Amino acid sequence: MKKATWKGLAVVLGLGMVMAGCSSAGTPQGNEPSGNTGSAASGSVGAAVDHKIIGIDPGAGLMKATEKVLSEYGLKDWELVEGSSAAMTAALTQAYKDKKPIIVTGWTPHWMFSKFEMKYLEDPKGIYGKEEQIHTVVRKGLKEEQPSAYAFLDKFAWTPADMEKVMLDIESGKKPEEAAAEWVKNNEETVNKWIEGIQPATGQKLTLAYVAWDSEIASTNVVKTVLEEKLNYQVELSQVEAGPMWIGVANGDVDGMVAAWLPTTHADYMEKLGKDVEDLGPNLEGTKLGLAVPTYMDITSIEDLQK
Repeated sequence: MKKATWKGLAVVLGLGMVMAGCSSAGTPQGNEPSGNTGSAASGSVGAAVDHKIIGIDPGAGLMKATEKVLSEYGLKDWELVEGSSAAMTAALTQAYKDKKPIIVTGWTPHWMFSKFEMKYLEDPKGIYGKEEQIHTVVRKGLKEEQPSAYAFLDKFAWTPADMEKVMLDIESGKKPEEAAAEWVKNNEETVNKWIEGIQPATGQKLTLAYVAWDSEIASTNVVKTVLEEKLNYQVELSQVEAGPMWIGVANGDVDGMVAAWLPTTHADYMEKLGKDVEDLGPNLEGTKLGLAVPTYMDITSIEDLQK
């Protein structure tokens, strides 16, 4: 998601080396896993992953929820490793390639669920909450000053499958702007509904903020493409942390974002800054947060981590 801390990245990479050292090198993907795959029945899952959960950036709502999970489920011997989305997925990719056990903080939509066979661990205590939505939030006054941009942002909405297609293309090597442009080209009917009846601008400038999460990179680049190609805006993207993203919109330093995860992940920011921004509602529904593992791991619930 966000930029990795050197400490967090080092821990993640170190964990990856430990995992690699515990197995035969070069296990082909798709073969029967060798070594310990984290069987809850044998009580070895904690030892198999060195009692580590691979997380993302510190301060993210998902990380706060996971810290609460460790406390509420009595996982006092476990460590939540701070890092970034990129570091987490790098560790997951290596572990999956070697068929090694790993537990990560997961969220949907994410390309990992399209590329790998993954599952969420059941959360009997409901700490991760129910499904979230991703909202579009804009600065006060945008409707009056940039009515065309406001009208489009108010209409913008797509599905998890749409987002995952762009995310997977980016993960596979395409530049974000290229993946976004291809999706816009291939989904003309949807895009036309977003801009129907909206008068193009005359080259005005807009700034959109986003956090460097795979999901938000995808959505923000799609929005940028539509604003530029269909509505004649000049759009600058500003990659920041979640806090500065919200503050920037609240202060009017940026025009908006399509990256507000509510009601849980960004609840603190909405509570503090909600009165200073305009929430245009969800642009995507059907998100999910939780602990995710490869399906080859023989565990089903967070409670299995207590064994």
